[in-house]
Amino acid sequence: MQENNIINVSGIVNNEICVSHKIYSETFYSFDIKVKRLSETFDILPVTVSEKLVDVNLISKGNQINVSGQIRSYNNYNINDGKTKLILTIFARQLNFDTTFKNPNEVYLNGYICKMPVYRTTPFGREITDILLAVNRSYNKSDYIPCIAWGRNAKFASRLNIADNVKIYARMQSREYQKKLVTGEILNKTAYELSISKLELNKIEQ
Repeated sequence: MQENNIINVSGIVNNEICVSHKIYSETFYSFDIKVKRLSETFDILPVTVSEKLVDVNLISKGNQINVSGQIRSYNNYNINDGKTKLILTIFARQLNFDTTFKNPNEVYLNGYICKMPVYRTTPFGREITDILLAVNRSYNKSDYIPCIAWGRNAKFASRLNIADNVKIYARMQSREYQKKLVTGEILNKTAYELSISKLELNKIEQ
């Protein structure tokens, strides 16, 4: 596993596993994991796993499971409106059925700011900065991962620049929202992002 992109989550399998896609002779499956927050609410997070990693018959709805791996991103093209949407998934490297971990949702990333941070405040006065982080992986590819910083981290993040190298410690979260179409129809959608707990700037040595 690359040390610049690590995620560990523990929770409950939220749906039946299904085929996601195939690459050559290898089949990949997907399912959602339901991960509890400290607030007693839940995040529903997507997981992708290779048939070579585990017997998929062992993964059933309601199972408690721990997933270790990386956060991967890809662009999904919508043929109806001609737009692309950034999709995130947890790419599993290891699965086990021991969920006695102290923290059920831990992420570490080391990447580069690839878009100017956007600082804003909520109607209740909370400070937020949105970051898009590019994290390198093998074969000259990168994953683009949206992150949110709060409070003091938000102020610090708002001063970052494109190409700054940062380390973040966070949790992955899901967020429900509604999108209104030109027809007036309202769609319920889910966004995934990282909520940052700690942020460090890697300084370049002269």
